Amino acid sequence: MCDLPKKQEARIILRSLEQAMAVAGIASAKTDARCLLGLALGRDMPVLPHEVVSPLDAVCQKHLSAILERRLAGEPISRIRGWREFWSLRFAISRSTLDPRPDSETIIEAAVTWAILNSAQTAPLRCLDLGTGSGCLLLALLSELPQATGIGIDLSLDVIGVAAANANSLGLAGRAHFHQHSFCDDLSNFGTFDIILSNPPYIPTADIAGLAVDVSNFDPALALDGGIDGMTCWHGLLPRLGESLSDKGAAFVEIGLGQEAAIVQLAANANLEFVKSYRDLSDVIRCLQFGIKM
Repeated sequence: MCDLPKKQEARIILRSLEQAMAVAGIASAKTDARCLLGLALGRDMPVLPHEVVSPLDAVCQKHLSAILERRLAGEPISRIRGWREFWSLRFAISRSTLDPRPDSETIIEAAVTWAILNSAQTAPLRCLDLGTGSGCLLLALLSELPQATGIGIDLSLDVIGVAAANANSLGLAGRAHFHQHSFCDDLSNFGTFDIILSNPPYIPTADIAGLAVDVSNFDPALALDGGIDGMTCWHGLLPRLGESLSDKGAAFVEIGLGQEAAIVQLAANANLEFVKSYRDLSDVIRCLQFGIKM
């Protein structure tokens, strides 16, 4: 890679990157190579094999080697480049935020469907996101509900800054506000809400080490660890849902594998009525919908 001709097709560089990642067992080596080369060249988009590129100078070579090493260590492309696409929107992420993943779009699909079925897609709905992280859930929802406003809360001040920056970059800063607060604490000062979203930490502590490297080594433990049985967060979260949801509103929460029955039972003691479950891209129950028990 050091003795490059004046001009060459990118496939020559890409082949070397692909081979290095394939040896490391990275299934997405081909697409990752294109992204890494783009980053090394200071581009926002992947480099395609047929493109003609200039020789990499010493700075680009060093940068490419560094980000390749990060990928070989299991760090996902989204963290290397600092952003992830979610709901066709770009969200900046940091070490303190969960890396948004497609399965979580199940929550947005469910909430938007509810709004449409209730003829509320253009209503001035109030939305709340508990444990907002990058703000991806709240902001994706607001992008679909043009008259809605929302509040996102999170324990981490760094996370709040990332979410606020994402709101600004997406043109939603006027409708989304973020606060450092625990979703287990009293939320009465925020009022009641028509839609509540949450993707809380629900993974049993002992299971985290066995997750994919890009999750276990790079997602923050605060966003993953649900205690011994993965249920710790639900004991604090569900009562807050029951207190903060409007009488005709809907709450949508992401859950872990096999947690549905236990969560529904806990919810019944928190003035919540189970409405419906939603399956993700892998046909796993990923989202539960609740309303106020009447």
